[in-house]
Amino acid sequence: MVLKIDPNLNRRKNRFQELTAEAAACVRCVSMCGLAAVLSELNGPVTARVMFIGEAPGRKGADRTRIPFSGDQSGKNFDRFLASIGLNRSDIFITSAALCNPQAPSGANRRPTTQELRNCSDFLRRTIELVDPRLIVTLGGVALEALKLIHYHEFSLSQDGARVRNWNDRTLVPLYHPSPQVLITSRNEKAQLRDYKVVARAIKEVV
Repeated sequence: MVLKIDPNLNRRKNRFQELTAEAAACVRCVSMCGLAAVLSELNGPVTARVMFIGEAPGRKGADRTRIPFSGDQSGKNFDRFLASIGLNRSDIFITSAALCNPQAPSGANRRPTTQELRNCSDFLRRTIELVDPRLIVTLGGVALEALKLIHYHEFSLSQDGARVRNWNDRTLVPLYHPSPQVLITSRNEKAQLRDYKVVARAIKEVV
């Protein structure tokens, strides 16, 4: 995939650095003030035409590696699904609905609360505007719900999963999350591999 040629690339990189610095200093979520936002140049190029949005950094994954969808089984599954359609991480930008790792009192991962998603929605909105992808792929229901806080929609995974949709003048493909639990309970590997073929077709059509 060829990245966009942007004559204002340096300015966009500077804006992104400002955004990452702001995210790093954010204290909107009391329960996450001791955690670090996963948003940096490791998320991908600001010229990417395809953006993937996940739920939140995993405790054993991105919260540790600082690279979205890496270091845990969800990341391994994600890499396998990308490889199945010949898509490289260097071609895409990856971010999350919540930039910090939501933790239960036990330290385990938990689902971000609605307020936490609201607190992070401005960072997601500004990231989308800055990268300006032609195609957005959400991974899981939380990511799809987070888009609703930016521009209202009525999409759901049950009705719109692996279907090409239009959201806020952008092409959107909602997918299931690549976590081991989802593969067991909601969308198995064979089905998810089919879903990524939808992404591949969307890329050919809009990117």
